[in-house]
Parts: sequence; structure tokens; C-alpha cells
Amino acid sequence: MNRFKKIFTSRISTDDEALSRGIKKITGITPKNIDIYRKAFTHKSMSLKDADGNPISYERLEFLGDAILGSVIAEYIYNEVPHGDEGYLTKMRSKIVSREHLNELGMDFGLIDFAKTQVPERNFGANVHGNLFEALVGAIYLDKGYKRTQNFISRRVIEPYVDIEKLEGKVISYKSLLIEWCQKNKKTFNYHTYEDTGVNEIRHFSVKLSIDDRVLAKARATSKKKAEEKASKRAFFALQDKMTVK
Repeated sequence: MNRFKKIFTSRISTDDEALSRGIKKITGITPKNIDIYRKAFTHKSMSLKDADGNPISYERLEFLGDAILGSVIAEYIYNEVPHGDEGYLTKMRSKIVSREHLNELGMDFGLIDFAKTQVPERNFGANVHGNLFEALVGAIYLDKGYKRTQNFISRRVIEPYVDIEKLEGKVISYKSLLIEWCQKNKKTFNYHTYEDTGVNEIRHFSVKLSIDDRVLAKARATSKKKAEEKASKRAFFALQDKMTVK
């Protein structure tokens, strides 16, 4: 029993050392409390619990990291664009912390390599990369405090990825843009979305987007939201001579 315990403890320590090195390579930060980072990469499919019986997964840290990231980005935009009103600042923050952008960050950092899960990687959607990034931000905050987390976001997110001028013209939701245009121009629109699994094992949804009772675009994706956004993007380009991105 003692021999087994010794071997088990040694294996955990080795895993923690590898995780610590990986975190330092990605963030430039040496973890103080490795337990927090271990939790940041634990998927709920592992069905682990802490000493108090609480489930262990990255979801709570993801929630915390989302709030911290939003706060840091909000302060950055506030200082960087002194002429921006509340609406502008809100839109720019949404673009920087968009799911697409966070997924890109998570993939660039290779965070999925640290994930502990019972689910095959091929079964994960793209959002897992952004979720892990937010969890990492939450872990850094708990381990090192707000200032160190702010420095990490500034150095590894804002400086290499954020370009205010380019982001000003970036569309974060074609559906919102299309609905706004239809309402402004007194046009009727309808998203007819239905489940369309077909021969695929994974559930899919199809959508027909009609404007003034004319089907303008069709799309198919693994969720209603994705299908509607894809159809909206296609409709946007079909109407690009009438629509402008602001």
C-alpha cells in the first residue's frame, strides 16, 4: 500500500511539473498553486469532486475568467479611445471578447493539449478552446491577483491580437446586422429553422432565411444559432450592395 501511494504521488507530481512548465511557457507566469490550473483544464466528463464533494471542472473558472477578461478589455478600450461613447465601447469590447476570437486564442496557445477529459477531442466543438482560455484567465487571477492577470492579457492578448482600426469594421453578428437592416428598412424577415440530422451521427439544424417572403439564403450547422448566423452571413453578401458595415 505504501509503495503504491509513493508511486501514485510521484506520478501526480510529474504531471503537475509538466503542467507548470506548460503554463509558464504560454503565460510567462510560474504557477504558485498548481491545483487551480489543474482544475482549469479538467472537463466535467472526468466526474471528479473535491474534498467537500463539489464537482471539479473548468466551468466555474471559465465564468470567472470571462468577467476578468471583460473588465481588463473594457479598461483598455476606455483609455485607448477617449472619444468613444458607451455604444462604441460596448461594441468594441464584444468584438475583442467574441467567441470566435477567444477560440482563436485558445487554439493558438494549444490549451486543448492540457485538457483532462473522457470525451474524444474530435467530439468537441470549437468553443472548447475559448472556454479553456477563459478558465486559464480565471486561474491566473485566483493564483496571482488582478494586476498580474491584467499584465498577461495586455502582453499576450491585446498587444499581438487587438487592432482597433481593423476591429471597427469587423462584423461580430451577421444576424444582428441583418435584423437591424430589415427593421430600419421596414422589411419582414423569417428564420425557418428545423432539425436536419440526415445521415450524420451528430445532430444538425437547417435554416431557410426569408426576407419579404423570398428565400434569400439557406444554411446547415450543428446548432440553431450557428445555422442562423451562417444563413445571415450568406444573405449579407447577397445584399452587400444595399447594406453597409458600421
